[in-house]
Amino acid sequence: QVQLVESGGGLVQAGGSLRLSCAASGSIFRINVMGWYRQAPGKQRELVAQVRNGGSTNYADSVKGRFTISRDNAKNTVYLEMNSLKPEDTAVYYCCTRGIGTYWGQGTQVTVSS
Repeated sequence: QVQLVESGGGLVQAGGSLRLSCAASGSIFRINVMGWYRQAPGKQRELVAQVRNGGSTNYADSVKGRFTISRDNAKNTVYLEMNSLKPEDTAVYYCCTRGIGTYWGQGTQVTVSS
């Protein structure tokens, strides 16, 4: 099993920044990919960004150039730096790991006011 603990959500004005963190514990060997998804009210959960064990990343088109995902393997932690936030970024953000099994965090609310 992998346990994920997220932090860093909150309320911010449009144009502002937030940094999300997700610390993994447990069976870390199971993890190949760490990433962030988000789900806005009435919408499906969508991939925001992910980073693989080798360091390669990919992003949703809607966040390219504004969000940066990074990973500290020594701390088993993945970060999402979110800049130039827009009201449409408002959602619950979920940390997710994939590999031998898929694991989800509890979610953290990000609200961007206009």
